[in-house]
Amino acid sequence: MSNLTVSVDAHLIKRARMRAIEQGTSLSAKVREFLRAYAGGAQDALAQQRAESTARLLAAMDAAAAVSGPAMPAAAAARAQRRSLRDEIYEDDFRARDRAAKAVRPRAKDVSAGKRAKPRAARAG
Repeated sequence: MSNLTVSVDAHLIKRARMRAIEQGTSLSAKVREFLRAYAGGAQDALAQQRAESTARLLAAMDAAAAVSGPAMPAAAAARAQRRSLRDEIYEDDFRARDRAAKAVRPRAKDVSAGKRAKPRAARAG
């Protein structure tokens, strides 16, 4: 890793170091991030900004949830615990259940004629 000498106002460096400490990092790490984003182009910088914004948003949501307590009222929590239709459908072998239902149910054409349809071979002759 190479060293870089930069001339910056002492007050600006002090404020930047304090902000970096608040963010749990160092001023050197922040300068490296900036240079990496700058050298990588706009897309890398934008992706980095999105990742940082997402991390800050998730941290804020976690903090708000910890302060406010449960996120859902009791009725909504009860609905969420109820089994979904998808869970019920996939609980057992739904294909076997569908085949059994089709075997019991007569075809619509047969019901309208009032009799059982004859096989094709018998109808042709």
